[in-house]
Amino acid sequence: MRLPWGIGGPRLGVKLALLGVPLALFVPWVSYLSLAEMERVSVQMQSNQQRLIAESIAVNFNGRDDLFADLPVAADSMTLPSVLEARPIQSPTRPRLNGSVADWDAQAVRPVWFGRDGEDGAFTLSLGTRSDVLYAFLEIVDDVRVYRNPEVLRLDNADQIRIGFLEPNGEDGRIAVTLSETGSTTAYRMDDDWRYANVGPPESSVQGFVAETERGYAVEMSMPFALFGSRNYFGFSFVDVDDPQSAEIRAIVHTGDSNLAVYRDPELLKTLEGLGFSDMRILMVDTEQRIRADVGSYRTGESLSTSWQSRVLDGLSALPNTLWRWFVDADDAVASDVADRVVATALAGQPIALRRQTADVETIMAGHPIASTQGETIGVVAVEQNINDVLAFQRDAFDRIALVTVASFFIVPLCLVAFAGRLTWRIRHLQREATSAIDEHGRLQSGALASGTTSGDEIGDLARSISNMLARLDQHDTFLKKMPRTLRHEINNPLNALNTSLEHLGSGDIEPKEDGRDKYLQSARRGVLRIGAIVQNLADAANLEESLAAEEAEVVDIQALIESYVSNCRSVHQGHRFDFRGWPGPVLAEVADFRIEQMLDKLIDNAIDFHRANSAIRVQLDVIGDMLRIVVANRGPTLPAGGSLFESMVSRREPTSNLHFGLGLYVVRVIAEQHGGAADAVNLADESGVAFVVWLPLAGTNRLQSA
Repeated sequence: MRLPWGIGGPRLGVKLALLGVPLALFVPWVSYLSLAEMERVSVQMQSNQQRLIAESIAVNFNGRDDLFADLPVAADSMTLPSVLEARPIQSPTRPRLNGSVADWDAQAVRPVWFGRDGEDGAFTLSLGTRSDVLYAFLEIVDDVRVYRNPEVLRLDNADQIRIGFLEPNGEDGRIAVTLSETGSTTAYRMDDDWRYANVGPPESSVQGFVAETERGYAVEMSMPFALFGSRNYFGFSFVDVDDPQSAEIRAIVHTGDSNLAVYRDPELLKTLEGLGFSDMRILMVDTEQRIRADVGSYRTGESLSTSWQSRVLDGLSALPNTLWRWFVDADDAVASDVADRVVATALAGQPIALRRQTADVETIMAGHPIASTQGETIGVVAVEQNINDVLAFQRDAFDRIALVTVASFFIVPLCLVAFAGRLTWRIRHLQREATSAIDEHGRLQSGALASGTTSGDEIGDLARSISNMLARLDQHDTFLKKMPRTLRHEINNPLNALNTSLEHLGSGDIEPKEDGRDKYLQSARRGVLRIGAIVQNLADAANLEESLAAEEAEVVDIQALIESYVSNCRSVHQGHRFDFRGWPGPVLAEVADFRIEQMLDKLIDNAIDFHRANSAIRVQLDVIGDMLRIVVANRGPTLPAGGSLFESMVSRREPTSNLHFGLGLYVVRVIAEQHGGAADAVNLADESGVAFVVWLPLAGTNRLQSA
């Protein structure tokens, strides 16, 4: 697009509209990529979850070699003459040791008599199993209860229950369970004679509880299967002692050397069904890759969305991986041998989860090895579940993205065009207002902008910058208008000093050889030099700083200069009183002397304008360290808090004053700084007036600063 005056390029609104078209397509595309990443993360999370499920199932079967071996589980298959049968306890909670079988499963409570029914010392025995724990419940007939005396080391002098078995190392194991009044039992490993306990603490793995009954005792005990190395030659015995004085054993009733037959659920299927997992298929495979159990199923045949957006998604899925499937790991790829790979990898000892495509559903199959007691892999748990929920979510989300894409294709460019129109209007309005602030002849018409300065954006910053620029131009314009009168004021000061000196010289009152004549001649010469310097600097210097930088300094006695200057002030300003307090001795500084007098002119003029009538203006010179301090103080109005009086065109005089426009104290500051010093203004301690303080370095510590 070609605009007038040779300026080329499209307008701002066109640029934003052109930018909006790709933006309207880019945002949905990024959303789609985010959706693909969300799908990958969701599938990965489900894979991790199924691996954990497979691991939790496998943990229940680790070390259970018998579940994968064809071992007999029925008592009639045992070869020994005596068999102790332990049946599973299927109660909802683990049995509590409280001397009762009320919390046992009814199928597990099958009491068997040992000894004659009703005979002293006889007992019934019921055995149950839960997890890897063997539970025993004994109802003992004993007409005289004799409890163990804890102060006696021998244990065979009171009623007790003995458990005989084979240790894991093949040696005989002997544990005696001592009885006490209603409460917990205590178990000890015994010596060969069953008299004394072996050295060491009680056997904590054997827990029990004894309760008194009308006929004798009711004892409930638990012991881990890991305690027994073999289930052959396993038996219980009750030792009956009736006379606590003689502590003689009256009778021992025992089960005999028996074989412990542990009944379990006959199939892995029933074990897996009890785990409570639903909506998934659980397989148990042995090392021969034979399926030992197959439980549950995943949902199949769920129809996903068939909208046109979903058909587009299906089409996209056929594109190369670089377009949309680069987020999917290689393990997630569809393959017909996924199940074989899962089983083979898990049998090799590595957990795995793969994405699997079947005829009607896509699933995730996770496998985890089952380890034997020796750490070898004896089987695999495989868990399979579909990911239809993830895919359905993806297709529903894609439907929404498609609608958002169509809407954003129209809405985003329209919004950008509207925004560009508003932006363009504000810029043009600012342009018109800024242009009208100066007329065609270059005269300033307005000192500030009327609108746009309250906005917080960049256009507001630009409007405030232009408004500040106009305000400074207005100040400069006012400065130029006051310049003639100001020059008159600036030149009148040295002219007054010159006039006064010439009047004294022409009066004839002073003899030629008197010292006063030389003083007035020097004052007149300085006044002439100051007028020439002012005129020359106005012509040559671009600003005050450049003018000062061009000055050459010399070592001057500031004490004598200020004393002479105050004397002249008394002559020029006869209606005012000046007090001078000097330093006892010369005070040397490397300065431009007439610049110091110019600085004093500004300070004295300021003090005269603001001092209280009939009060003295005090001028003081001090030496502090390697600096000299000049103080000009007057009684009068104090300074307000904040702000600076030493900036250009800053004045506290009335606006009607035409002789002053805020350069006096600015000149003071610039002269002080160019000589390596500083200027400041403070209120007097008693708040009765103001003191202006100028610091200058003594000779030998200062050189005029270069520009």
